[in-house]
Amino acid sequence: MCDTGDQQTTASVLVKEPAATIVEMLKDVTSREGEDAVFECRLSRETTQEAQWFLGDVPLQSNEMNEIRVQGTRHTLILRKVTLEDCGLISFKVGQHTSTA
Repeated sequence: MCDTGDQQTTASVLVKEPAATIVEMLKDVTSREGEDAVFECRLSRETTQEAQWFLGDVPLQSNEMNEIRVQGTRHTLILRKVTLEDCGLISFKVGQHTSTA
């Protein structure tokens, strides 16, 4: 804001967060039935962008069967005590970027 006494003007600044990219992609995992399967990827920066894990086309949430962790730029999915029905593609999406294993 600038005020000269008889005149006044204002302006604002808008700062946009740069988009995060996936710099460490998911890797394929082989687990025995009843074991945990752990998937990890790393982003270029910490972000407030929506990040989502998928098993096939089904979005995953953290619960007793799936643990989702975010530690800085590292995003981890742990599938607890996997069964044969858990076989399939795991995807991680953030913004316009996707990694699949």
